[in-house]
Amino acid sequence: MFVVGNFFTALAAVVYYVLELYIYVVVARALISWVNPDPWNPIVQFLDRVTEPVLAPIRRLIGWRLGIDFSPMVLILILIFLQKFIVPSLAQMAATIGSGTSTGGIP
Repeated sequence: MFVVGNFFTALAAVVYYVLELYIYVVVARALISWVNPDPWNPIVQFLDRVTEPVLAPIRRLIGWRLGIDFSPMVLILILIFLQKFIVPSLAQMAATIGSGTSTGGIP
């Protein structure tokens, strides 16, 4: 069972770093939006392709307030929540599986 525990430990680390990297991509997209970027620049196109599918539904939900797009900030808060929720849950699952004991959902 320690192999499954190690798998969940590694999965928790990968999920943490993927979410962290995506936060940096969203921040880069927000910073670039403050200037007039060249839409044909490959970096700008990459940032748009990677973030727009996630930002568009948030933008539709909350809209523009006072002419400011708050969707990147909302997305960053969601990603931080996922980091604080999913990663410790996976780590705790790994510890439970790795030790071979189950608490039965009781802390």
